[in-house]
Amino acid sequence: MRGFRAAAVFATIILAVGVPRAWADNYAPQSLERIFRIEFEVRADPQRPTISGYVYNLEGGYIADRMTLLIERLDASGRVIGSSTTWVLGGVPPGNRSYFSTRVEPAASYRVRVNSFDWIGRGGGS
Repeated sequence: MRGFRAAAVFATIILAVGVPRAWADNYAPQSLERIFRIEFEVRADPQRPTISGYVYNLEGGYIADRMTLLIERLDASGRVIGSSTTWVLGGVPPGNRSYFSTRVEPAASYRVRVNSFDWIGRGGGS
């Protein structure tokens, strides 16, 4: 009986206070370009170049957390010849930016896009 009472109290507290929510909406790549801006550079290395840069969260109210980026390797004609993903550690605060860096396979050029993320909480931001 004591266990049941404790569970009932816990459930009442959760219902009263609420559980933090994370949003995982599906977005078209074109709509993500209005929400996020990505700046990156490639540091050449014959064996494993490094891509590093910043993701800017242009959305004013929520943190973009658990974000992954899709890095596409392109040939000289612009066709995708391979891809990989990397994490943006720590999330991207609203109205702010976060740094990322990862090693990639050699290619003629690269394209970096937001692959996935969750909206969480409300942040300060500008």
